[in-house]
Amino acid sequence: MLRQWSGQSGQAPGEAEPPPAGEELWEQEMDRLYASRAPVRTLPYAIVDKRFIRHLREPNGVKSSCWQRWQRRWQIARRRLGEAAHRLAQGFGLWEGALYEIGGLFGTGIQSYFTFLRFLLLLNVLTVGLTASMVLLPLAWLRPPDPGPAQNLTLQCPGSHQPQIGIPKFHNQLWNVLTGRAFTNTYLFYGGYRAAPESSSAYSIRLAYLLSPLACLLLCFCGTLRRMVKGLPQRLLLGQDYRAPLSAKVFSSWDFCIRVQEAATIKKHEISNEFKAELEEGRRLQLAQQRSPTQRACHLLTFLWVNVLIGLLVVGAISAIFWATKYSQDKKEEDLFVVLQYLPPGVIALVNFLGPLLFVFLVQLENYPPSTEVNLTLIWLCPTGGKAPEPLNEWVGQGSLVVVGADRPLLCTQCWENAVGEELYKLIIFNFLLTVAFAFLVSLPRRLLVERFSGWFWTWLDREEFLVPKNVLDILAGQTVTWVGLFFCPLLPLLNSIFLFLTFYIKKYTLLRNSRPSPRLFRASSSTFFFQLVLLLGLLLAAVPLGYVVSSTHSSRDCGLFTNYSAPWQVVPEVVALWLPLPGQRALNYLSSHAFSFPLLILLSLVLTVCVSQSRANAKTIHELRKQLVSQGREKWHLVEDLSRLLPEPAPSDSPGPESPLSRASRPRSFYPGFPCPGSPGPRAPRPGPSRVVPPGLSPGCPGPSSRFRYPSGGAL
Repeated sequence: MLRQWSGQSGQAPGEAEPPPAGEELWEQEMDRLYASRAPVRTLPYAIVDKRFIRHLREPNGVKSSCWQRWQRRWQIARRRLGEAAHRLAQGFGLWEGALYEIGGLFGTGIQSYFTFLRFLLLLNVLTVGLTASMVLLPLAWLRPPDPGPAQNLTLQCPGSHQPQIGIPKFHNQLWNVLTGRAFTNTYLFYGGYRAAPESSSAYSIRLAYLLSPLACLLLCFCGTLRRMVKGLPQRLLLGQDYRAPLSAKVFSSWDFCIRVQEAATIKKHEISNEFKAELEEGRRLQLAQQRSPTQRACHLLTFLWVNVLIGLLVVGAISAIFWATKYSQDKKEEDLFVVLQYLPPGVIALVNFLGPLLFVFLVQLENYPPSTEVNLTLIWLCPTGGKAPEPLNEWVGQGSLVVVGADRPLLCTQCWENAVGEELYKLIIFNFLLTVAFAFLVSLPRRLLVERFSGWFWTWLDREEFLVPKNVLDILAGQTVTWVGLFFCPLLPLLNSIFLFLTFYIKKYTLLRNSRPSPRLFRASSSTFFFQLVLLLGLLLAAVPLGYVVSSTHSSRDCGLFTNYSAPWQVVPEVVALWLPLPGQRALNYLSSHAFSFPLLILLSLVLTVCVSQSRANAKTIHELRKQLVSQGREKWHLVEDLSRLLPEPAPSDSPGPESPLSRASRPRSFYPGFPCPGSPGPRAPRPGPSRVVPPGLSPGCPGPSSRFRYPSGGAL
């Protein structure tokens, strides 16, 4: 320790005088520590040494002021409070034990799906809290006017269908719950909200209702972007050929705090899966480097025809969803419309069920790594899963025609916003019901049959494999529909939160009981980053129709908050004219004008250019540092070889007796000359007796090199 070194720096009686070089190094280190302004807690020393350094910086004659002492104590208390809060949050974290078990048994790739599901649950809970604080609580406090008698929200225009009257009463209640008609006049849908005129209220419910979806989308965008940047794989920064050394994982993977047998078993599986993924990546990299030109040409041809076939399947799936939506809206007969209401969700669910199976099989023909296969499958499934809001376009178009169409009356009594909300509500309900049905009506019977019967067919069938792209696509489609429904169905995130919470336990049961471990493991780093990227694409896909509805679509005349406005966005100029003073209005008009937009665009372009240039410079610096690290390693091995050539080989007569090869191999050996042996406690005081001559550069207790060191290859470095 430093204090012991300081006590030993002076000359004591009976001890030899320390060498001048060591005394000079000690003085330099003391001067550096005394002049350094770095915080003591960040220095790589023990607690006792840090106290000694603090005494060096604050001698007895110089005392710090009361303000400095209070500030230091406040920083220490705040840091300890933050650490305690972090430990408490980790202790009460949602599904921490389940995620640890899944990651240990099935790998981090499948664990990334459940972590992603938990992140979506957090986004939905935050969205519900923001909507409740901006709309629901003020609406309950202000007590909106009584909407009067229940309105007839069905279409009364010529050529429209009438309500179903042939369904039994027992089925009417359940059917109304499944289709959302039981909650038409509630806060679940757009038509249940009422508000007084803007001039007679101190809080604009209309403006809050209009801005709450935008605020929720912005919150989700910032959270997703932060998580995507935080989970950016290190390999993207260090290069594709960078691989962490296996020795670090071999010697530092085990957690010595484990005392429970179950936790030890999970940790063993986790380390085993990590080594399997690492070795598989190394094998694939070696095979890719050993490909001949003919094999590369065959791989290119396979890539072309597989992607053409997948593109045709995607076009066919999108066409099927489009025609199913159009057919369900055109055929509105009394007998078939009840079934046709769920035709678009059924086709979407069928595409999402068959698509991953076909795409996983086709993508595997290209012989990519498992992580790349997952990402490519998710890319091809995005166009089909992104067609989930397709009924929205149809219903928005119909709603616009109902209100402003030339071939129908101008004032119809249909609340088309509620109709769109019901469609999105049915999509969410149908998606969750399919999740439950596949878990307990497909996966569970398949597992029971495979365990009950034996034979080549049941061996071939086996338990199902947990497909990450399919499950990710299911929750992504539900989240996209939830974002689209923020305007038409403000409490849809609450419903989606409940479904995500239940989905976690359903998928966990399916994974642990009904699924088999995948023989192809992949890492969670690249998949987690790609999940967030696809989630951002879904967010943008939901923001486009939502922005069109808010800014350009005519509102219904019979329900909702915007009955007297041509478009919902028209309430913004009215509120600005009522509440803001004239200078504020001028400033807002300037911020929305081209005179401010063009300089802002130029400034953002300059900032983007600087960021891109900085990132390229950082990448170049990382590349140079890697080359420098390899060069330093080579120089060290050259020095080791030179030293091994200079040192004399030990003669057989030097040894006191014969030595077996086993004992020679079991002796510890120094990694480099001049460094102590691994596990040695350091230099000891010489014992009385005949002294042993130690070669210069070697530590006592380490044998001299009996053979020259082998120079490693560049790949080993």
